[in-house]
Amino acid sequence: MLKKLLKYDLKSIFKFLIIFYSLALFFGALTRIFLSIENSLMMNIIGQICSGTAISMMFSILINNLMRLWVNFKHNLYGDESYLTHTLPIEKRTIYASKIITAAITLFVSVGVIGLTLFIAYYSKENVELLKNMLLPVATAYGSTIVKLLLAFLFIVFLEFVNALQAGYTGIILGHKMNNVKTGYSVLFGFGVYIVIQMIVLLVLLIISLFNPDLMNLFITNQMVNVELLKGVIYLTTIIYVITFIIGYIVNVKLFKQGVNVD
Repeated sequence: MLKKLLKYDLKSIFKFLIIFYSLALFFGALTRIFLSIENSLMMNIIGQICSGTAISMMFSILINNLMRLWVNFKHNLYGDESYLTHTLPIEKRTIYASKIITAAITLFVSVGVIGLTLFIAYYSKENVELLKNMLLPVATAYGSTIVKLLLAFLFIVFLEFVNALQAGYTGIILGHKMNNVKTGYSVLFGFGVYIVIQMIVLLVLLIISLFNPDLMNLFITNQMVNVELLKGVIYLTTIIYVITFIIGYIVNVKLFKQGVNVD
């Protein structure tokens, strides 16, 4: 049954996102075409306009991906569609798992489309060398490679988005336990949970810094710290985000199992 839910959820999300995917790739291709025409001021201007539009579409992909996931969660579980959803012989945790897996897949694909758009619009040997020259000193300082550095950065960003998404789910679940102004409460609770997550990350780092003078310098001075410490902070932050996601997942499933007030 989870497979069928995933198929339905993914179809619903991608049917909406395909518009932004297509626009991003289209303007990425136009950017490549117009900027490749040399010695033409008009073509360069059009290329810059297409470039700005492509970048706008890339941001729109991420924003609309999150918004559509929240909207579908609300409609499927608390809106008109919820009457069908809650009559299906499926456990609440399976329904919620489908939403989380759908989120992970769509966000991964969205990042992939953004990467492809960037490649189509801006790839050149010169730009690749420029990127290498920018990232190589950082990668070398961390005792890593450019690929590993980019993957680590993308993974942390992914965890940030997933935690923000799940905070929104928490807000929707809590908001719809209220008797009125449910959407307003959902936004308020979701934002509050997201802030709490960020505060937890900072609090854990602060507590650990009480036993590590070097880490404490990050909070009380603007001095440069050694690379090994920064690597430790990155690893620690990643672990905290993973733990907060797992805890949030368990809490949301329990809240969801307590019952649903359908509009």
